[in-house]
Amino acid sequence: PIMEELIAFHDHALMIIFLISSLVLYIISLMLTTKLTHTSTMNAQEIEMIWTILPAMILIMIALPSLRILYMTDEFNKPYLTLKAIGHQWYWSYEYSDYEDLAFDSYIMPTYFLEPGEFRLLEVDNRTTLPMEADIRMLISSQDVLHSWAVPSLGVKTDAIPGRLNQAMVASMRPGLY
Repeated sequence: PIMEELIAFHDHALMIIFLISSLVLYIISLMLTTKLTHTSTMNAQEIEMIWTILPAMILIMIALPSLRILYMTDEFNKPYLTLKAIGHQWYWSYEYSDYEDLAFDSYIMPTYFLEPGEFRLLEVDNRTTLPMEADIRMLISSQDVLHSWAVPSLGVKTDAIPGRLNQAMVASMRPGLY
């Protein structure tokens, strides 16, 4: 749901940028092709009010949806499951915190073990299994150096920092391999 909101916001902002660019291009082409006969309009107080208020309204039209999405990413309801991801130098360790002694390490598959159709540097020996249509709290940390835990298709990217526990919410609405 967060990624779908981010895509809708991207389309919204892109449409505003497209309209502004089209208007500026149209005004520039008019200024290059026609003679200015009404120079008094450039000194009018009304036009100054318009070009002051219009950009402020456009910024508000971009800022409000952006802030809503920003607060949605930090919103944590009662999670169905808690998964802790710990970054190590060459692998990730996962712990299902709600269950006792359920932890495993996930290493990248070497290139010579890959099957046709698998992606190099994305396939692992132990995949994390998560339920569908459930809020999952991710607790992300690191053992040694800075890492980045990301699932772009779910709209999640969180830094794993040694000595710090970062939190993110994940929910997949469709079955799949992420």
